[in-house]
Amino acid sequence: MHTKSSRRHFLRTTTAAAGGLLLAGPALHAAPAIIHRYRKPDSKINGVQIGTITYSFRSMPDQSAEATLGYVTDAGISAIELMGDPAENFAGAPESTLDRSKMYGLMRRQRDGEISEDESKELAAMRAEAEAYGKQLTEWRTQVGMDKFRQLRRMYNDAGVTIYAYKPSAFGVNSSDEEINYGLKAAKTLGASHVTLEHPGNDQHTARLGKLGQKHGVRVAYHGHTQQTPDFWDTALQQSPANALNFDAGHYVAAGYDPREIVRSKHASISSMHTKDRTTPANGAQNLMWGEGDTPIGEMLSMIQRSKMNFPATIELEYDVPEGSDAVKEVARCLEFCREALSAK
Repeated sequence: MHTKSSRRHFLRTTTAAAGGLLLAGPALHAAPAIIHRYRKPDSKINGVQIGTITYSFRSMPDQSAEATLGYVTDAGISAIELMGDPAENFAGAPESTLDRSKMYGLMRRQRDGEISEDESKELAAMRAEAEAYGKQLTEWRTQVGMDKFRQLRRMYNDAGVTIYAYKPSAFGVNSSDEEINYGLKAAKTLGASHVTLEHPGNDQHTARLGKLGQKHGVRVAYHGHTQQTPDFWDTALQQSPANALNFDAGHYVAAGYDPREIVRSKHASISSMHTKDRTTPANGAQNLMWGEGDTPIGEMLSMIQRSKMNFPATIELEYDVPEGSDAVKEVARCLEFCREALSAK
């Protein structure tokens, strides 16, 4: 269990290390890339698989599958939840001019009740553009083969990175069975055990997804934000053995609940756990650098370790990247937090 003192120690040491890298010369800056050519990343720590969702790298300039792989390995991560865009672009999907990084930021501001009127209009326009592009993408998905997905899996696996989850935008309420089948088939081709999506809040749809997931042998794991409650997933879990949780521990804290209770009671149904440090509603439900919030990250990782629970903890970088840093360095910082937590006596 991390005490406030140990959290402060972690923040001091990682900040100092980051500062040292920033002050170092070009040779040291190049060192991580050189090292990773010879030594594959390993983020399985004392039996607990630490991964990241590639959404964490949304602020990085190049969003291609190749660049994303570089971000993952440079951060020291060996297993991931892969967003749909890098994989589908690699497989030849029609190109979009939409600035998804900006759209995700506006969506988060809207979710947190911080969006302005002008930003709301901009987000509405971006969503309209996304809808038009979605129609093009749907047509492509119904025709694409799996060869490029196999190639992408080999590329990632050869670099020491496995894909445990896949998150394309193929599982919406208005998606046809054909498009959903494509997403599940692509996930299986990539080596993923499950797909992830926002919980649709529609019991008929979760029943349909569970049935199709069972057919493909792929779990369908539902993610939530501050609408998560202790019984949030119960109906979906009763509908199909393929339905599961993509539990977000940080959002659960911001909703006012203790995430340790979900880990204890529903661990067999958790396919992966989004890990971030948020504060309780009483403390503003903020999204903070790890070690500064109220989410018991270290305790949850220790629970997974002690009980040999079989699901990865997924780093989701949502706090603001500090000036002079970038998403790769911050994911690496979060990984080091996990390493300290899982190495504590």
